[in-house]
Amino acid sequence: QVQLVESGGGLVQTGGSLRLSCVASGRTFSMYALGWFRQAPGKERKFVAAVNTVGDSTHYADSLKGRFTISRDNAKNTVYLQMNNLEPEDTAVYYCAATSKFGVAVITSEGLYDYWGQGAQVTVSS
Repeated sequence: QVQLVESGGGLVQTGGSLRLSCVASGRTFSMYALGWFRQAPGKERKFVAAVNTVGDSTHYADSLKGRFTISRDNAKNTVYLQMNNLEPEDTAVYYCAATSKFGVAVITSEGLYDYWGQGAQVTVSS
């Protein structure tokens, strides 16, 4: 089992940047595929980005390509989400997620993740 704790959220102006971090407990972090999802007020949770166990393959929601970057540091048990040129539409609670069931695949489906963090609020002001 793994526990995930997000940090780095906050309030930022349009055009600004934030980097979210998600630290995982346990000694088998490198066995987990990781993803970021977000949920805006009154809307369903949606896929943002994902990275495989090794960190050499990533996938992004089409609308976020070029602005968001996912990365991981297996030595630090941490996955990151660098968010640049933020827009008010990026306002949401951001969740990291983990699964160890699919080998080196990049997992984009919310239903395939087993473990979730508590979420980090990101608010972008106009």
